[in-house]
Amino acid sequence: MKGGVIVGVLCSALLYAVEAACAPNSDAITKVPGFKPNKWVARTWEGSKYACKCHPGDYCWPKQNHWDNLNRTVGGNLRVNLPPGAPCYNQFQGPLGNLNTYDAAKCAAVTAGFPDEQFQIELPTAGLWTYFTNDTCRPTTDPTGSCTLGHYPVLYITAKTVAHIQAGINFARNNNLRLVIRNTGHDFLGRSVGWGSLVINTHSFKSISTTNSWNGPGYNGPAITVGAGVQAFEALARLNSLSPPRIMVTGECATVGVAGGLVQGGGHGPLTNFYGFLADTAVQFKVITADGKIQTANANTNSDLFWALKGGGPAAFAVITEVTYKTFADTPSAGINLDINPSTNSDPTLYWEAVRKFHSYSTHFVDNGLYVYYEVGPVPNTLHVHPIVGVNKTLAQLQVAVKPLFDDLDALGVGYTTSSEKYGTFYDLYNAMFEIEMAGNSALTGGWTLGRQDVVNNHTAIIDAFKTVINAGSFIVGHMWSAGHRLPQSEWAKSAINPRFRNVVDKLITIVPVSGDAPLAAKAEAQNRLTNVVDGSLRAAAPNGASYINEADPFQPDWQNAFWGTNYQRLLQIRRKYDPEGVFYAVSTPGTERWEQIETGTRLCVKL
Repeated sequence: MKGGVIVGVLCSALLYAVEAACAPNSDAITKVPGFKPNKWVARTWEGSKYACKCHPGDYCWPKQNHWDNLNRTVGGNLRVNLPPGAPCYNQFQGPLGNLNTYDAAKCAAVTAGFPDEQFQIELPTAGLWTYFTNDTCRPTTDPTGSCTLGHYPVLYITAKTVAHIQAGINFARNNNLRLVIRNTGHDFLGRSVGWGSLVINTHSFKSISTTNSWNGPGYNGPAITVGAGVQAFEALARLNSLSPPRIMVTGECATVGVAGGLVQGGGHGPLTNFYGFLADTAVQFKVITADGKIQTANANTNSDLFWALKGGGPAAFAVITEVTYKTFADTPSAGINLDINPSTNSDPTLYWEAVRKFHSYSTHFVDNGLYVYYEVGPVPNTLHVHPIVGVNKTLAQLQVAVKPLFDDLDALGVGYTTSSEKYGTFYDLYNAMFEIEMAGNSALTGGWTLGRQDVVNNHTAIIDAFKTVINAGSFIVGHMWSAGHRLPQSEWAKSAINPRFRNVVDKLITIVPVSGDAPLAAKAEAQNRLTNVVDGSLRAAAPNGASYINEADPFQPDWQNAFWGTNYQRLLQIRRKYDPEGVFYAVSTPGTERWEQIETGTRLCVKL
């Protein structure tokens, strides 16, 4: 753990407290149609009947000796979880018992580190954005306050070997526990946390190897093989150290893991114009499936699983232990920044006209191979474009490509600031121009993509939708790219990514700030505003768009079509083949239609 701030409690310290509550009772269900597990808990919620997975206090929650056996199997790496803010409170009140936790030095460290992504990543169960943890134990200066677990997991395994992952999967399956797979916690949708759950943390799998001549099914050429815990900055640094340097597709955020939820959701970034999604560059996976077996998935072996892992949904089909990706030659690159804000322009009408002009160039930008990262809001009348990226372009070539935009802004008379720079490699640009992101904030995340046809034929309505988003208390993070720009069309169907993504020219994230511990009515209002006002306006203006599973509203209508389009039915069949027992769960992924988190987002259950 970074700085030794959070150290999990050995299981034997707390588990006895819950065991006394685990006597068999009348809530037992031994059979649920369509599922194999024989340990279920009967619940009734809002007039409907459910069969739920086993949680602390239930008759089927494992006994002390079972947890002790699991701990021995995983080499002593099973721990009772404490929320990151626990050292700031006199007492942590957990589902397995209470614990005195106050430590002034550790509290100071976690308070300072809480906004730092890497600090949170190194914690065993933290979610980088806290809304779905329920925010019941944030760092504080008042140690007498209440600190409970909220929706953080109950226990976790820090997996050091593949056998540890297998043991965790088998234990969760055999006891019908809610299982969460967590690498970096770089997740907007709450998939790295879960009330009453057991976590398998794969972040220690840091192996990296490179080759100029990977030779396997479907590909022969330079490649990098990375363990499940490798982050973008680590993989890119290794590739940059080669002679000559190479690159790979990854997200614009350097801390994201490149062998987990990123590739399973698709994985877009600054190189998407050239090589498609990260999923399009994957050539082989090593995984553990829900039956606890080690599997290889590539174009010849388990080819259906291979296809599904490439964009078919995070934590849905298997636990990844390593992935092999294509790599590409690095090239000189250039970037330009652009800012319009109240200090450069105080006229809202002129500001929105400038946004319209800027965004009207989205097709022009991607057709010229440019990647554009920008923000509209959250400060009123702010357009923050950092950066416009020209991969394999000189600064002069990039300036020629963007000159029409600046000419239009000058003609409008809008004030702006700009800067530009050239770099010897894309890697150098990546490290210099993309801004550091912050962790620890609480918000609901949504988003939509804009199809080329929508931007060309319905642009006025799109900008009106932008205004609706801002007026609803949200803001926009945009990513202009085209996943079908340079990737041959013959490659498009080789991954499970929604086919509509190949005609997208702008991918939007929308954010609605709301506290994780807000009253239930306030949470419901914020969710309704995100789904039906913020994202609803974008869906109406861009009907040819789609939704990106890693950065979207999981509760949007018709999420199956929004996330995967015509690929969904095939993904559903593959899910039923490889996880018939419902071992894995991540919200709004293939096959989760019957699952709900009832009782105010806590128990994970199947509706009967």
